Amino acid sequence: MTTLSTRVAIAAAIAALAAAAVAVTPGLAGGPRDAIIASYAAKAGKPLSAERGRQFFMGTHQGGKPDINSCTVCHTRNLKGPGRTRAGKPIDPMAVSANPNRFTDPKKVEKWFRRNCKTVLGRECTPLEKGDVLTFLSSI
Repeated sequence: MTTLSTRVAIAAAIAALAAAAVAVTPGLAGGPRDAIIASYAAKAGKPLSAERGRQFFMGTHQGGKPDINSCTVCHTRNLKGPGRTRAGKPIDPMAVSANPNRFTDPKKVEKWFRRNCKTVLGRECTPLEKGDVLTFLSSI
């Protein structure tokens, strides 16, 4: 092998090892989103569930504003498409597959959970509810 081809082979091997390490190391694959989800899981003290998150997000609730009794009122059931606020402002898609930057800023995630949970439920969401919803939306 020439010196150049040896260097290229070594660089390719290092890149492959780094990619494999990211793929198997929790918290590295998804970066900040995985860290946010892991934080909710730790606070919840039990495993998170995408199915529970789906039921919560798609379900109807009591305790909040009567005309906004579900997350889908604004975010719609098509989570890969845009939603609309009550004021008519567009909301970017909720599905991580359609909006890869979704749920990567912990302060924004908390701000919107606090605001939207109080609107829909009349209370703040629990860490389990937040973690389940993020797990669901990350799976789409």
